[in-house]
Amino acid sequence: MGAAFLIHGFQKFQGGIGNTMGFFESLGLPGFAAYAVALIEIIGGIALILGLGTRLFAALFIIIMAGAMVKVKFAAGFTGSPEMAGYELDLAYFVMAVYLVLAPSNTWSLDRLLFGSKPSA
Repeated sequence: MGAAFLIHGFQKFQGGIGNTMGFFESLGLPGFAAYAVALIEIIGGIALILGLGTRLFAALFIIIMAGAMVKVKFAAGFTGSPEMAGYELDLAYFVMAVYLVLAPSNTWSLDRLLFGSKPSA
């Protein structure tokens, strides 16, 4: 999941962040939100891969995925249409992020190694 968000964050800059800002504005969102989402995806993706700040970034991903589903994907339906993908993948990421917020700490996470928290049983 971390790798997927990392890649999507980079894509927002590679495709031209101005284009992404324009897309956000066409949805009625402020253009600067494109920067915020892209940076959360990049930093959060790296953090998830490392197991650092997992609950925080997973909570932010829940917000991003909820926004993506409501503002963009619900209109295309669950499986989508020839013009647009559906919200099935967004829903899967949403559910994974909810799990990461609620799940016990992982033994191998950097959070545990750096801050000494014990993993939950």
